[in-house]
Amino acid sequence: MNNDELKNMILKVVPEAEFSEEGSEFLNVTVTPEHLHKLAEDLKSNKDTLLDYMFCLTGVDWVSHFMVVYHLESTVHSHRMVLKVKIPDRVNPAVDTVSDIWRTAEYHEREVYDLFGIKFNNHPDLRRILLEEDWEGYPLRKDYKDEVNIVEL
Repeated sequence: MNNDELKNMILKVVPEAEFSEEGSEFLNVTVTPEHLHKLAEDLKSNKDTLLDYMFCLTGVDWVSHFMVVYHLESTVHSHRMVLKVKIPDRVNPAVDTVSDIWRTAEYHEREVYDLFGIKFNNHPDLRRILLEEDWEGYPLRKDYKDEVNIVEL
């Protein structure tokens, strides 16, 4: 499936999806949190896409919003894409888990939760993975301040 066919398939599921290929080797699609889970299910289960492997998941703080970025690959068709979820709520950022679709997401989501404070709804074990449970704040947020180590971004 080429990028144009992939775009058309995605637009049938999420008509509001935004696309970008500029400066990237992968097709990039951005959706809102309420569309993520359905689109992820379709991308994995559709026989033409079969994006069965999530090889990277990370968080990004853009000051005005958060983004969760998923790199997906089909081990059957050998194509890849990047799925992004734009989360405008900086006070209570949340998105549905995809760990029920791609098991590799389970620990990646915990890391993003730990370092950015983005909650993954329905995650089977959402708790800190790198920092102690009593750690205050989320060190990869742009507004994080560490008075002890004088870390300011």
